[in-house]
Amino acid sequence: MAMSWFGRKPAPDRAVGDRIRAWAATACGGDPETRFSVNEIICRDPSCPGTETVILVMAPGVRTRALKIALPMVAVTEQDVQQAVMDSA
Repeated sequence: MAMSWFGRKPAPDRAVGDRIRAWAATACGGDPETRFSVNEIICRDPSCPGTETVILVMAPGVRTRALKIALPMVAVTEQDVQQAVMDSA
């Protein structure tokens, strides 16, 4: 993937984030009050997988959960999201 002028990767396509957000909503039970944030991060720690997708699950009255998938956003599948939800339970 190409780098921008400032050494950052270009932001993933918005449609990719929307798709992951929809999969997370379904996997978490579909509560319309729950909000999701999907981000791709590059972890510089040697123990990290490098690029990973982080989904924040923000339900009213419940502590925010972070679902981590050791893949870039464009490579995440619905099964990856389902597995991350099961692993966080």
